[in-house]
Amino acid sequence: MSTGHPSTGHSGTGNPGADNGPATDSPTGGASPASPQTLWKRKHLLGLSELSADEIRFVLDTAATFKEVSMRSVKKVPALRGRVVVNAFFEDSTRTRTSFSLAAQRLSADVIDFSEKGSSVSKGETLVDTARTIEAMGIDILVVRHAAAGAADLLSRNLKCSIINAGDGAHEHPTQGLLDLYTIRERFGKIEGLKVAIVGDIANSRVARSNIWGLTKLGAEVILVGPPTLCPKGFAKFGCRVTHDLDSVIGEIDVMYMLRVQNERMKSAQFPTVREFTKLFGLTWDRFQRCKKGVFVMHPGPMNRGVEIQSDIADGESSGILKQVENGLAVRMAALYLVSQAGN
Repeated sequence: MSTGHPSTGHSGTGNPGADNGPATDSPTGGASPASPQTLWKRKHLLGLSELSADEIRFVLDTAATFKEVSMRSVKKVPALRGRVVVNAFFEDSTRTRTSFSLAAQRLSADVIDFSEKGSSVSKGETLVDTARTIEAMGIDILVVRHAAAGAADLLSRNLKCSIINAGDGAHEHPTQGLLDLYTIRERFGKIEGLKVAIVGDIANSRVARSNIWGLTKLGAEVILVGPPTLCPKGFAKFGCRVTHDLDSVIGEIDVMYMLRVQNERMKSAQFPTVREFTKLFGLTWDRFQRCKKGVFVMHPGPMNRGVEIQSDIADGESSGILKQVENGLAVRMAALYLVSQAGN
């Protein structure tokens, strides 16, 4: 996990305005306390490790203005009219790809979806050469998901367009982290002072890493829970508590963030059996009954129902899983808009 110095882009001067009114500082046509050029100067969104707490809050506040757009009868604004967004996904995805595509469309951008299958990458071309070829067609933003950690950063240093990291290996997934922060803040009205348990496969999870950075920077206490092979004590250096006993902390947790076991990233078995994992670290109904009153249950998807989470909990009143999906659209609209302004 890198904490290198943040890179910045040039401030833009464009103003997207709105379809039904004069141009303002807000991309949705309403009043805005500050322009994006004032508080956001990053051409790329590569990870939460490099963002300050104020920058994270600004993205969340910007997302709140875009969430209002989804409640209108006309769910589009012209913020990215004339811009081209390419979703370059070198790993399979349903939620993230669809969310970015719809977010770009609601900003009135032209959207192209690119996949590795059948592309020049599958024929041996390098990632950078493929991306440069796409960029040469006149694109403005490249949203990239790749199995290799650091892929988004590599492209940001070799391309002129803006890069948004949609997940790079086990490194980071910044927009998932941001939408999770947004959903928690929406539920509790704050993040500071909350106790958030991230449970399961921490070692292989880019979502866990982005959430660790975001939650700790905004003042939450993060407790990592899992078997020693999937939740190493070394994560404590990032300001987290690490425990291998879920039952010892379950009564003090405000947010239970469940992760699936990422078998596709494992080179060998890292726990005895699925049944044993569920017994020790799954959010079963019995364990849920011992949770703190008002506990909020989250999961980034896809879920392994009956393994890390029981179905009636995932679908119950304490679950924020579908709200995470809903909020992801607003957060990705904000990310696309902000990097486009800084990239002007």
